[in-house]
Amino acid sequence: MSFKINEHITYVGKIDWELRKFHGEEYSTQKGSSYNSYLIHDEKTVLIDTVWQPFGKEFVENLKQEIDLNQIDYIIMQHSEVDHSGALPYLMQEIPDTPIYCTVAGKKIIQGHYHQNWNFVEVKTGDHLNLGQREITFIEAKMLHWPDTMFSYLSGDNILFSNDAFGQHYASEHMFNDLVNQDEVSTEAMKYFANILTPFRKMVVGKINELEKLALPITMICPSHGILWRDNPMQIVKKYREWATEYQENQVTIIYDTMWNNTRRMAEEIAAGLRKANPDLTVKLYNSARSDKTEIVLEAFRSKGIIVGSPTVNNGILSSVAGILEEIKGMKFKNKKASAFGSYGWSGENTKLIAEELQKAGFEVVDPGLRLLWTPDEEGLNQCEELGKRIGTAI
Repeated sequence: MSFKINEHITYVGKIDWELRKFHGEEYSTQKGSSYNSYLIHDEKTVLIDTVWQPFGKEFVENLKQEIDLNQIDYIIMQHSEVDHSGALPYLMQEIPDTPIYCTVAGKKIIQGHYHQNWNFVEVKTGDHLNLGQREITFIEAKMLHWPDTMFSYLSGDNILFSNDAFGQHYASEHMFNDLVNQDEVSTEAMKYFANILTPFRKMVVGKINELEKLALPITMICPSHGILWRDNPMQIVKKYREWATEYQENQVTIIYDTMWNNTRRMAEEIAAGLRKANPDLTVKLYNSARSDKTEIVLEAFRSKGIIVGSPTVNNGILSSVAGILEEIKGMKFKNKKASAFGSYGWSGENTKLIAEELQKAGFEVVDPGLRLLWTPDEEGLNQCEELGKRIGTAI
């Protein structure tokens, strides 16, 4: 797919309508995605980023329809991950001597991926690339979300090419933010931040502060996934600052797995207690074995606290709960509360193990939680409701 962003910038990326999983099987992409690449024509011509490896040959063939490849003077690789650099091996077969501008870390990682000694030009924050009437300024963005990531700012047009920052996994035939469903793009942008950038939120705030100090006029933000921000582009920067500062909504998320529905019944009574104690609270329940883990992480990101439940099995907890706890630990959430619950039959280590994992993940365990033997009776269900009430009050 190609289209004109303006009279001298052409979008030459790939919209992936079929994508449903990303980062292996880790990240769900129910709305598809795109791999955004940009061709800038001036006295010199520059290509910014490529596309994912499975579309590499297609990308090069489509690019040939836009330009004689030998007229590309420079390639800018803002990030070495294969969803952005994957077409390089195909492209460099055609134009092997074309300079590739990247960070020091970017060169090392690209070489690690493709084992080629191409014509790399290492750049750092403040370096410039003159195109004639326009100039590109490079801005390193380490750990947003890889060590090699950088932004490219095009003067004259005042466009920030931001790579993974400010993007979404979102496929649309309308590639500008003012032309798409606002609720959808907002949700996908938050989901992207919650699952990919949350561990690096301190760096996000630092980079936003740096951008503000540079005082660069920005009329458009062009990320490497999803739609382009042309209508009030700084709205997504404002959202990133909000999301990066211990973001919370008035919500508690209950995450559980169950063997014979006993832990599920406990979860539902805990939810009832939360609502009785705090009627304005949003309460969401997710069975971790049957729910999308990317969505669960998003809901944990939104929440003031989470309550996690599992039965005891083989002196441990169910694998889906252990897995989602590991996912959540990697997010390094701060200023969130938590508790544990579950049914057991023999040894009953479940709540202790869950509470320990929640503490390791940085949560404040505000209640020792609740474990019930076998199937909860009326008294047991009342205890679940009381647990919900205590946590609802503590939240």
